[in-house]
Amino acid sequence: MSDGRLSCGIVLARATDGGYVTLMLRAYHHWDFPKGLVEDGEEPVEAAIRELREETGIATVGFEWGKRHMETGPYSRGKTARYFLARTDEEKVVLGPSPETGVPEHNEWRWVSFDEAYDLAAPRVRQVVRWARQIIGA
Repeated sequence: MSDGRLSCGIVLARATDGGYVTLMLRAYHHWDFPKGLVEDGEEPVEAAIRELREETGIATVGFEWGKRHMETGPYSRGKTARYFLARTDEEKVVLGPSPETGVPEHNEWRWVSFDEAYDLAAPRVRQVVRWARQIIGA
């Protein structure tokens, strides 16, 4: 499935003493989870993991809640976004350069609670926050 319309990403959960936090990235005024388009020959979950690594430098994730996903769309010229839920212990984030432009696609990153993520997110992304929070019980 690479019609250039499926964007895959990861809702990343990291356990802290205060409960789970999730990683949000800001591009211009929009906060979202790390995601990007599926490339030819790539499975959606592989695309999500690759995009996470390219955009944040985080490479170690586990799918302890299974590889369930949630889709939103259409947005930005008819794309669909598919989000997977994964866990990491990595805290350090390095905003990587876009392979196309050589500059980072994002202006800022934050580890936030799921409540804060909900407040930052646009309506399309809020449904993903709600879905993930329900699965983790955050």
